[in-house]
Amino acid sequence: MKKANFLFDGFIYLLLIVCFLFIAFPFAYVLFSSFSSNSEYLTRGFFILPHKWTINAYGYLLMNKNFLQSYRNTFVITICGTAISLLFTVLMAYGLSKSWLKGRKVLNMMVLFTMIFNGGMIPTYLIVRQLHLLNTYWALFLPAAIFPFLLIIMRSFFASVPLELEEAARMDGCGEWLLLFRIILPLSLPSVVTIGLMYGVAHWNNYFQAILYLNDSNKWPVQAFLRQFLLDSDTGMLTDIGGFEYGPPVKMAAVIATALPLILIYPFVQKYFNKGMMVGSVKG
Repeated sequence: MKKANFLFDGFIYLLLIVCFLFIAFPFAYVLFSSFSSNSEYLTRGFFILPHKWTINAYGYLLMNKNFLQSYRNTFVITICGTAISLLFTVLMAYGLSKSWLKGRKVLNMMVLFTMIFNGGMIPTYLIVRQLHLLNTYWALFLPAAIFPFLLIIMRSFFASVPLELEEAARMDGCGEWLLLFRIILPLSLPSVVTIGLMYGVAHWNNYFQAILYLNDSNKWPVQAFLRQFLLDSDTGMLTDIGGFEYGPPVKMAAVIATALPLILIYPFVQKYFNKGMMVGSVKG
């Protein structure tokens, strides 16, 4: 039995190592290629570590005003969008977690229904246009304010809070708002961080909705800029900026700069993410 467990564990570790290599190898290639020179990238062929290291590609991006503007836009969209989504999700999940709420079953069925069926792109666009939200960030915030799956996770976490704790707080004169923000939410920190991370990733990677609803390129997030940047590079429309030469390493640097914030943030919230997903999936 122990030998069988040892072989199974070895197989799992081997599988994880193979998956890691499949993920890490392309990332390492893009990362190290961004520090290579144009001539080396074009003449050397495939390589991992460049012979001559240079930050020309990152200097090009820092001199590109459109890139810096889109980067600022992405931070605004991510922070504001995540805050709005968390607020709406917390309030709705808290209400749906209460068994005494009238119409609770109907509301839960409506939430589940939206996980299977949605209005589609064209109806959503028509509604956004009728509300005069086109070319505003509200077109990115409101239609995606609540993800049903994340709402269910948050609701399950709130439902796991002991009723005795809520009753004791109410006996001490605590109202519903104080109960939620002073007692329930601090206890639900793993779940809140988990949901916030998922919303943050969704808003940071927002691409299709941005090009669909935002006509002004000055409001584009970095994902939409990256798409246009790659299209312009394929058509030869990009030129040197501020003494920094444009070349293929610049595209690699743009990809790394786009993914870097999420890569840096995730290790700090991983423990909350794991705990929040487990609790939200087994209780409720």
